[in-house]
Amino acid sequence: QANDACKCNGWKNPNPPTAPRMDLQQPVTNLSEPCRSCGHALGNSCGTSRAGRAVLIPRSHCGFLSGTADHVSHLENVSEEEINRLLGMVVDVENLFMSVHKEEDTDTKQVYFYLFKLLRKCILQMSQPVVEGSLGSPPFEKPNIEQGVLNFVQYKFSHLPPKERQTMYELSKMFLLCLNYWKLETPSQFRQRSQNDDVATYKVNYTRWLCYCHVPQSCDSLPRYETTHVFGRSLLKSIFTVTRRQLLEKFRVEKDKLVPEKRTLILTHFPKFLSMLEEEIYGENSPIWEADFTVPAAEGAQLVSRPAAVSTVTVPTTPLFSKKLSSSSSAASLDTSTPEPLPGKKRKLPESLTLEDAKRIRVMGDIPMELVNEVMLTITDPAAMLGPETSLLSANAARDETARLEERRGIIEFHVIGNSLSQKSNKKILMWLVGLQNVFSHQLPRMPKEYITRLVFDPKHKTLALIKDGRVIGGICFRMFPTQGFTEIVFCAVTSNEQVKVRAGRREMGTHMCGFSKDIKVPKSRYLGYIKDYEGATLMECELNPRIPYTELSHIIKKQKEIIKKLIERKQAQIRKVYPGLTCFKEGVRQIPIESVPGIRESWQGVWQEGSELKDPDQLYNMLKNLLAQIKTHPSAWPFMEPVKKSEAPDYYEIIRFPIDLKTMTERLKNRYYVTKKLFIADLQRIITNCREYNPPDSDYCKCANTLEKFFYFKLKEGGLIDK
Repeated sequence: QANDACKCNGWKNPNPPTAPRMDLQQPVTNLSEPCRSCGHALGNSCGTSRAGRAVLIPRSHCGFLSGTADHVSHLENVSEEEINRLLGMVVDVENLFMSVHKEEDTDTKQVYFYLFKLLRKCILQMSQPVVEGSLGSPPFEKPNIEQGVLNFVQYKFSHLPPKERQTMYELSKMFLLCLNYWKLETPSQFRQRSQNDDVATYKVNYTRWLCYCHVPQSCDSLPRYETTHVFGRSLLKSIFTVTRRQLLEKFRVEKDKLVPEKRTLILTHFPKFLSMLEEEIYGENSPIWEADFTVPAAEGAQLVSRPAAVSTVTVPTTPLFSKKLSSSSSAASLDTSTPEPLPGKKRKLPESLTLEDAKRIRVMGDIPMELVNEVMLTITDPAAMLGPETSLLSANAARDETARLEERRGIIEFHVIGNSLSQKSNKKILMWLVGLQNVFSHQLPRMPKEYITRLVFDPKHKTLALIKDGRVIGGICFRMFPTQGFTEIVFCAVTSNEQVKVRAGRREMGTHMCGFSKDIKVPKSRYLGYIKDYEGATLMECELNPRIPYTELSHIIKKQKEIIKKLIERKQAQIRKVYPGLTCFKEGVRQIPIESVPGIRESWQGVWQEGSELKDPDQLYNMLKNLLAQIKTHPSAWPFMEPVKKSEAPDYYEIIRFPIDLKTMTERLKNRYYVTKKLFIADLQRIITNCREYNPPDSDYCKCANTLEKFFYFKLKEGGLIDK
């Protein structure tokens, strides 16, 4: 019976009814049945909709989708697409509800609560969410940040050659990407470092950013805009100084994860790019913010006109997080990958690389590929590619091969599946999801079944399902955070009665997950707030390289071991070669050059080079001693005379792994460490490299390094130690 005073809140019942087993077919809910929370009828008295159809809605959610006692009668003629939209809003409301309780900042909490009430109201009224009040509608400024930055590139760099100009354009793309996913400081943090008259304006912009840019990243019900598209110079002036410092620090901390080409670009050119941009942001007469900004066609005609709006990409080495218990939320990472080619055009190789170089960058000491290919042709017996077994291979080699064979024969299959609220779900996919929910529930009895069900069917989560004979026997449930550069593993289990019979498949999944460690290398700021912390749970990390096929790892290692074994055999055959004795002394010859002795050149391969004679040790010592003395007396050598003191640079030895200085080189020279000129030149170059890696490019130290480098290379050429 209808009761206008009913305030059913069944969706938030602290003691919900026991959930039915998911593996049993659930009857379609009839509208005449009572709500399990308040006891009122779900719909009208006839029990069916006026359209003559039954409505399948979880009875525990019925109170949230209605504000009257006729709980779902207002949904009788609503399309399935609209129902899915409303259910999506329910998910977003629950996420906002959690955010309100988790957030500590007062201003941010108020915005979360406002959006929570807005979406709840839209669900009840079945309307579209519209942010009301004095915030206005996007865009809030013209020109926007993106246009201003592109104007800056044209204004400052249009005179450069095409290749250098394109480099500046890629730096601007990277900066815009960072801004679109950067978390802004709260008004209270801004107030501590700014003038009072700026705080009110920043608070308005911060609220706009939360409502239109940040929260919609994780709440699909709200319209989302890119920060660089809807804001302009006003917001950029407020955040640039802090963002620039945090951004450069982030790159500096994570520089080891960058590919070498990008590391030079980011650590050397990006700081200078930001310094020049800063002048245009705060300069009163900068033309880049004018609505009618133009560049003469002759100067700017060749600038690539691709849109700078950038999408997220997978980070080159992607960390995975795993917990024995848990999961949740969303976020932001930086595009440091190679620029994408223009639509319809193939990606071009760098000018300095040939096609063969692109396949494999060669380094000194590499074994010639011709020799490797020749050796591989001699390897015909796969069973022979073993060598001494390590713990890794003995544990994984046979089972990996068995799993690969079973997968190849179709006995077991792997599928990445997930639920969707925007598309009609495939019946097979839904059955697999139900099967996964059962496997996780049985194998993880300490986890609440409702929690497992919610995550398995959450559209933001995906599951790698292990299928045998069309049914689920195991899986790994995970959630990706592409903007943060990591993936969280939530559940991993295999059904108990298959753990023996399908051991290969189970082990294959175990191999997928090998490499997890308690040593977390990802900065805490990247995952804090995105992964829930549970009592008794252990956070672990596994870093994956996209260039490594992990399912073939043991097979690859076997092959590498056999190649090395064959190469060693060849080398040993050369070493054991017996050369004929010398007969020249019987003929009266008293002295011969050492290199004319048969076998000497072959045994010194790598040290002895064709066309050059082995230097006399004393001659080399005196030459290097004279050169080092000249370097030490050079006016620009003062920063490198002695080892860096920890008191002057506390983090120096954390960043620089192989420190070197002129004092250390002097001691090495006295101890006859430099038996070849290459060792001496390598230490000189490392002094310069370390300086550039630790110090900003425009610092006095880097200027000294540049000058000293030119000087000692001039001296090396002058002394004949390197080719002119």
